[in-house]
Amino acid sequence: MSDQPEGLGVEVLYDVVDDHIGVVILNRPDKRNAVNGRVARALDFLVKQIEADDMIRVAVLASSSPGVFSAGADLSEVSAGRGAELGTRDGGFAGFVDHPKVKPWIAAVTGPALAGGCELALACDLIVASSDARFGLPEVKRGLFAAAGGVHRLPRALPRAVALEMIATGDPLDVARAHAFGLVNHVVPNADVRSRALELARAISVNAPLSVRESLKLARLSAEVSDDEMRKLSRKAAGIVMTSEDAREGPLAFLEKRSPVWKGR
Repeated sequence: MSDQPEGLGVEVLYDVVDDHIGVVILNRPDKRNAVNGRVARALDFLVKQIEADDMIRVAVLASSSPGVFSAGADLSEVSAGRGAELGTRDGGFAGFVDHPKVKPWIAAVTGPALAGGCELALACDLIVASSDARFGLPEVKRGLFAAAGGVHRLPRALPRAVALEMIATGDPLDVARAHAFGLVNHVVPNADVRSRALELARAISVNAPLSVRESLKLARLSAEVSDDEMRKLSRKAAGIVMTSEDAREGPLAFLEKRSPVWKGR
């Protein structure tokens, strides 16, 4: 990687697993993975790298600390007048929540994901959480506002009344209820969160990457776009996928009783 931001390799780590899975790790344990400017710039850089890398098919956002996913914004940075540095032009808060993402992202949540930490998880497609995880937007308790996507993404991810109660009270949702309501995909012991997230990533990465990307693109729009518009978009996506090299490779590999070799095109 060229022109790496200073936080990369220190406060944000990156690894590639099984050639096709990008693993991004928040690494500020002494600050409960609170986001400062270096974290934001490193995440912005990595999202762009992952989305541009044809070898990477799915990404995992995890924590190096078993006790916490992210405490959100580093309030010491905000109080020092550096609040504007906690986001980037393309990625918004943490250089992540507003970034256009074509590939699937999995949040591996260990422990509390509160405020901006919850918003980081909500900006991913899937969530694997520990049995001691909690999700919440406590901003109203401090006279603040969950401006990094929380107040509009939470009602899409949860039943409306549940989301509105969380937003208005600032009280967190425990992982059992989060799983029951469909916010969380899988709940496992804290020590197993990252390995379970990688299992899920592998289950995605073996599929045709173009098919996954086009399918997810429409699924993400399903709550916002009319049925008529969705049918048009679906026909367009089907045309792209069904005329691809992978659409020929998949049935051929099945008939030849072998694993497909995807080209992503």
